[in-house]
Amino acid sequence: MQTVQFTELNHENIEELNGYCLRSKPHADGYKNKNNWLKDQMQYGLKYIKLLENGKQAGFIEYTASETSSRVIHADNYLIIHCLWVNIAGKGYGTALLYKCIEDARKQNKYGVAVVTNQDTSWLPSKDIFLKNGFSTIQEAPHGFELLVHKLEVAAPSPFFPNDWEERVEASNELTILRTNQCPFVNIATENVLEGAKELGLDVKIMDLKSKEELMELSPTPYGIFGVIYKRQLVTFHRLTVHSVIKRLKAIMKENL
Repeated sequence: MQTVQFTELNHENIEELNGYCLRSKPHADGYKNKNNWLKDQMQYGLKYIKLLENGKQAGFIEYTASETSSRVIHADNYLIIHCLWVNIAGKGYGTALLYKCIEDARKQNKYGVAVVTNQDTSWLPSKDIFLKNGFSTIQEAPHGFELLVHKLEVAAPSPFFPNDWEERVEASNELTILRTNQCPFVNIATENVLEGAKELGLDVKIMDLKSKEELMELSPTPYGIFGVIYKRQLVTFHRLTVHSVIKRLKAIMKENL
């Protein structure tokens, strides 16, 4: 008989249960950083709920208040979904996790729930599940980003993206990585950029964004947690292989000859 269970991480059980992503490498710096980040963010209301099927991890959702979220959105009094992932399709698990967040927003008297999607990468959730569950696309941003919202109050103000993405990218001419610890794969993504830059003889500046204010001011994309800029161009906002890093950097260097 199939048994489905929802388990919410908290300060008492996180050391035993841990997060979902990169769990096969519990000694990796990225994994440790993520769990430490979770512990810190839980004091501000972040929720991390895992779904178990017969005791095995089948998916999870991570969300928090807009005021402390890792997404670059103006969205006062909304909950923001960071991640929604299931590895068993066709059983409605994604929808079940999503409605955990929507019901929580209702209990907290929030205006609704918002999420940033991007169809070009698996680093963000697909928009399809949200469109099927009452969300609407209300805005787009460069590089394929979309802002989707599920309002609980029809007359509530809508969330919105900043409008200065080009200026943010043009602010840096040197190779710069802007990052947070919200995703455990950020360390791997950083290492690949460092290795690619080393082969090309390039110095790298790493900026660890420590506050929501820094994130809102400096992040080159709505994703917020990882961005690479070089010669006033966006190199990437997600993990690239070392080969792809070198290829992208060479292309930008050629353009600037």
